[in-house]
Amino acid sequence: MVGSPDPAAMLRQLMQLGTVLNKSQLVERAMEHVGIPLDRPALTVLVTLRMAGQPLRVGEIASRMQVVGPHVTRLLHDLERADLVRRVTDPNDQRARLIELTDQGAAAAGRYLEAVLGWFTGAIADWPDEDQRTFGRLLSRFVDDLQARVADLS
Repeated sequence: MVGSPDPAAMLRQLMQLGTVLNKSQLVERAMEHVGIPLDRPALTVLVTLRMAGQPLRVGEIASRMQVVGPHVTRLLHDLERADLVRRVTDPNDQRARLIELTDQGAAAAGRYLEAVLGWFTGAIADWPDEDQRTFGRLLSRFVDDLQARVADLS
């Protein structure tokens, strides 16, 4: 088919993206920007809660992180001790607990997102608005479709 993408070229570009992210150490630099010594999984919990915009159950955090619940539970114990998250009663089920960010946890996640999103926004800042929207839409579609295919392998 004329104009169809070359899978080898796409793979090359994806590998190049991975190399750029690794060599530039964007994640590590953003983690330094947080100002609190956290490992990547703990920071992912904070970012997951921040992006949700509301308290979540442990199972929902695990689902969004694509890990098992006990892994998140272990991370939450450390985050609670550091006063970055707290457990609150679920208003819809008084027996259940939700996890919410403390002010300090929200600020840490915000600093991380500010750094990462600043770099990404800067990379496409000179693109026309339509190209930016198209890129976002297609990237989301690609990730969703790839996740669905990978899930079918299980």
